[in-house]
Amino acid sequence: MADTLRRLVNTSSFSVLQDKLESWYKDYHVISCDQNLNRCCELIELTAKLQGQLFTILNFTATEGGHYAGVDTLKTRLLPWLGTCFSMARPSVTDDTSLQLMQESVQKDRKIRELSASHESDMQKIETQLCSTRLQLDSVKAELSDTQMELDETKNTSATTLLATEDEILQLKADLRAAHEQVEIYKRKLDPLDDYERQIRLLRDEVSYLTTEKAMLQERLVRSRSPSPMPRRSRPSSPRRSESPTRAQLTHSSRHARLVSRFSDLYAVERLEAQSLLRRYIEDLEMVQKIIFIAAMEAFQAAKLAYRQFKLRVRKTLSPSHLGSESLEDAAVDYIVRNLDLYDVQASVNDVISAMNVNPRISFPPEVDFVLISTLIRETCRVAFAMQTLDPSLDLAFASDGELYNDNKYRRSYDSEFTAPLVVYHVWPALVEGDSVIVKGEAVTRRGALWRSRSSSPVRSRSVSPTRTLAFSGIRSPSLGRLTASRL
Repeated sequence: MADTLRRLVNTSSFSVLQDKLESWYKDYHVISCDQNLNRCCELIELTAKLQGQLFTILNFTATEGGHYAGVDTLKTRLLPWLGTCFSMARPSVTDDTSLQLMQESVQKDRKIRELSASHESDMQKIETQLCSTRLQLDSVKAELSDTQMELDETKNTSATTLLATEDEILQLKADLRAAHEQVEIYKRKLDPLDDYERQIRLLRDEVSYLTTEKAMLQERLVRSRSPSPMPRRSRPSSPRRSESPTRAQLTHSSRHARLVSRFSDLYAVERLEAQSLLRRYIEDLEMVQKIIFIAAMEAFQAAKLAYRQFKLRVRKTLSPSHLGSESLEDAAVDYIVRNLDLYDVQASVNDVISAMNVNPRISFPPEVDFVLISTLIRETCRVAFAMQTLDPSLDLAFASDGELYNDNKYRRSYDSEFTAPLVVYHVWPALVEGDSVIVKGEAVTRRGALWRSRSSSPVRSRSVSPTRTLAFSGIRSPSLGRLTASRL
């Protein structure tokens, strides 16, 4: 017994129990419910072990005292304690209270059973819905797989159709190129026909004109040789015939209006087209506008020179056979008005391009040529040539960079400084008739224009090749190059 008690003292079981109780008390509100229950069960187990050891010591102590030693102590202390701990306490409630408690217990049991039944029914319904949902999910998955298969088939079909469509597009493009080539071939074949028809028409007009002149000369010859007084009576009618205006004089007003309108169209249409073409190769808008302005000025100069040369040839050809009261000048102008198609415009275009190639005020990329704006140059030459047949003729106003801005001759461009008095450069020339302005030009005005115009001298980006000029001089229109008496 003493050994058992010594072991109990040495193990310090009660101090361990006290430490566990204090630790549980500190952590009671921190740990979870399961952990609290585990701590409580652990303490109960430890207490049971201690009680078992104490009962072992009690048994050894009672055995050492004999059969009668310690009986009074066991009767007075142990047995009453065991009776209070293990015996059921008598209820302190009345019979009515117990009956009420039983009824409440029955009602609670019934409610519990009802809730259990409803819970089971709800669970069955949920399971049924879950089964139906699973079936729907399976059907949706099946539909999704079918849709995926249809999508794959559609993709394959679309890919096949796309390949076929691309092949058809390539074939159509090839057919279109072949058709364009055929059209170009036909156009090249039709160009000589158009030239032949134009020449035939010109020849017919000239033949009719010469036939009329021949008949008139023969009639005059017959009248001069006839001794009858009839020519004297008919002589007064000749001045009246000669005083009739020529075709050039009759169509002067209409030609004047048409040429002014055509000059405006050059500014509104051909100039913008040429500007868009040049902007593909030159980023500087100022240089592009200068190129177009110089092209227009050079075109008028070339057309005026060609008109003077053409007029001299016509006068030289008409002078031997010219008769009548009308002047040789009027006859030459009337012939030019009737035969404007004989003007060799391609030669003037070549002269303009050659003049622009050596102009130090403009530059051009080496990979392209001024032929790019040959359409604008050609149409300007034709208009300028036709303007020389008017009386008085129409011409371009003189223009120079750094000149004083004149509101009667020009209008400012949108990017100008409207308070600047000097012109930096010109966008389009003004059309004048004598001293009066018919159509205003366009100019750019900025401050310091005179200084910039003197200091800026663009360097030519390419050298002028004589082969380019020769190549263009070889291209001539199929019209009349030299007038002869037989054509007149």
